[in-house]
Amino acid sequence: MDNVVDDKKVNQVVDSGKGLRREKDAPPKSPPKNDGRGFELPLLLFAGFRTLIDRLHAELARQGHPDVRPAHGFAMQAIGARGASASEVGRRLGVSKQAAGKTVDRLIALGYAERADDPDDARRKLIRLTPHGIDALRRSAAVFEELHAQWAATLGADRLDALESDLRTVVPPDAFRLDAAGWLGGS
Repeated sequence: MDNVVDDKKVNQVVDSGKGLRREKDAPPKSPPKNDGRGFELPLLLFAGFRTLIDRLHAELARQGHPDVRPAHGFAMQAIGARGASASEVGRRLGVSKQAAGKTVDRLIALGYAERADDPDDARRKLIRLTPHGIDALRRSAAVFEELHAQWAATLGADRLDALESDLRTVVPPDAFRLDAAGWLGGS
């Protein structure tokens, strides 16, 4: 789904006509260093993320998972291989138990998850992935490998390796979290 207002995409920042706009088929221009456009870095990183996620979901739809949305992928990761309670899913996603419960209910309705008794605590219900949910995650991993290979072919394997290495240098080790949806939504 594109963000469109008056037939123009609005998921970009335009700074008095000097921003990220470019002609449709024109190659991207490398801005001069230190030109005061530091705001582009998070936008480019987010656009790269969004591009990968949108392509992933298009391919998942083609492979038999048309109903999976990005939030579902985060939730299935939060459920994990061993399962989790709704409260644990909420904590891992950075959302309320009620918000997590709505996402879990949707995953259950779509056949990606199920509620089961917790073998360690009879009072507690676990959310577990179904074979359909596990299939979606396995296919996601394979699609991400394909997308990685496409980026390597476009940028060059050495450049992509350097980019990943550089990002690992500036991204704190504990930054791999699943709470993006809650963080973006302000929860």
